[in-house]
Amino acid sequence: MVRRDGGFDLVEAAFLEQGTPDLAGAVRSAVAQGATRVVVVPYFLTLGLHLQRDLPNIVKNLSRTNKDVRIDVAPPLDGHPALSRILQERALEALAARDAK
Repeated sequence: MVRRDGGFDLVEAAFLEQGTPDLAGAVRSAVAQGATRVVVVPYFLTLGLHLQRDLPNIVKNLSRTNKDVRIDVAPPLDGHPALSRILQERALEALAARDAK
């Protein structure tokens, strides 16, 4: 959906822990497919240790090992106005479904 709707040539999902591929694996896959620029879009709802400590360290290491690839990190979802609207919408959907029963 992100690839199609965003018009991106290549989209790879990745996990920071307890999932595959990890970010290093996703970057390797993207580079193997010809990527010279990678944009990491953190899919976290709140700003926590992963975003403040883990992700910057991982990206720093990946940048060192992939010197010909530009790796950028997009801002997190935390604080984005659309997130509040989505949460409100989901809550209203749940209430409507409950009332319909």
